[in-house]
Amino acid sequence: MPAKSMRRDTEGSPSPGDAVAASFSVEILTGRDAFLALKPEWDALFARAGLPQQLFQRHAFLRHWCDHYLPAGDRLCLVVGRESDRLVMLWPLERRRRLGLELVRLMGAPVAQFGDILVEPGPRREHWLERGWEALRRHGIDLVELRLVRADAALAHCGRLALVAPVVSQEAPFADLALRVAPDGPSLAYPARDRSNYRRRLRRLAERGEIVFAHQEPGPEAGALAEQAVAMKRDSLAQHGIVAPAVSNLRFGRFFAALAAEPNEDTGLRLSVVTCDDRPVGIDLSFDCKGRSFGHVIASDLAFEREGLGRVLIHHAFASARARGNAIFDLLAPADPYKREHADGAVPVRDFTVPLSWRGQLACDLALPQLRPTLKAIVKRLPAGWVQRFAGSGS
Repeated sequence: MPAKSMRRDTEGSPSPGDAVAASFSVEILTGRDAFLALKPEWDALFARAGLPQQLFQRHAFLRHWCDHYLPAGDRLCLVVGRESDRLVMLWPLERRRRLGLELVRLMGAPVAQFGDILVEPGPRREHWLERGWEALRRHGIDLVELRLVRADAALAHCGRLALVAPVVSQEAPFADLALRVAPDGPSLAYPARDRSNYRRRLRRLAERGEIVFAHQEPGPEAGALAEQAVAMKRDSLAQHGIVAPAVSNLRFGRFFAALAAEPNEDTGLRLSVVTCDDRPVGIDLSFDCKGRSFGHVIASDLAFEREGLGRVLIHHAFASARARGNAIFDLLAPADPYKREHADGAVPVRDFTVPLSWRGQLACDLALPQLRPTLKAIVKRLPAGWVQRFAGSGS
């Protein structure tokens, strides 16, 4: 049964003979109850039309996001499009008020690494998307924030984005696992020196104890390992003076622990583990979706940094992903230098802010172009000691 809506925006009167247009309707659903009620339709739409890179728009992923990140007040805003009562379009949004403006942004921040909507392909897709924009405008939205939109996203087919300059542009590198993985580690795609260094690192690790490469199935033990991975990542970032507010916040670890501990719901989260004398010292948290794996958190014990455990772990993550049937390993944005070493290509990823009112347009013209660069500049100037204290203050 379709979820009950708080407001419904439908197609206008069709032109003569346009029965197809009359069969399409758009409605805006609000609240967590409406989100939960959509699960059967949502899952069916994802199975039919979901792309691998839309894993962060899975209902299961966003349900856990609601558990840990949905602000008090529950302002979910779901733009739902149906063709002959069948769900064909879904915009998962949350509504916020900022500086006197009503804005919506994609659900999932800060844990979702790509932002998108779900929509069936076909000749009427652009029309459906435009009806979604119009529904938001009628609903009083001034700005739509779209972060981490890939060039191959469903939103990339939206003509309206072609009229808006991106706020931020970066790239998401990816590795072709058939080219990168060999039975004994890195393939011939890597220089001989890199392959030699890999073998040397394995020897140095073996001097510390018995090294085992494993994986962990979802369940309580996986939940504990996921939280441990985030703790190791947090320690590493603080040690190197890197600001990462999302990882520093304790909700980040709790979110991944809950995902990994869920044995009866396939969120796609997979754990690759390196142990030394039965103690986990390296953990990779990746998501599998429709033949692609997406590496989200890769973390190793600081005590094994000199042995180069991090570089060994990434090859274990690649091998594990390929063994699970994946062809591509996505390294996500940004395209850091260490990711480039493993990349066989990269996908452009951009942030957009789309105005839907004169107030939103004014904000885009005057305020937003200056705000983000200023904040980034401030963060880069912070002393390393401040960064370490800040990283330890998440709650």
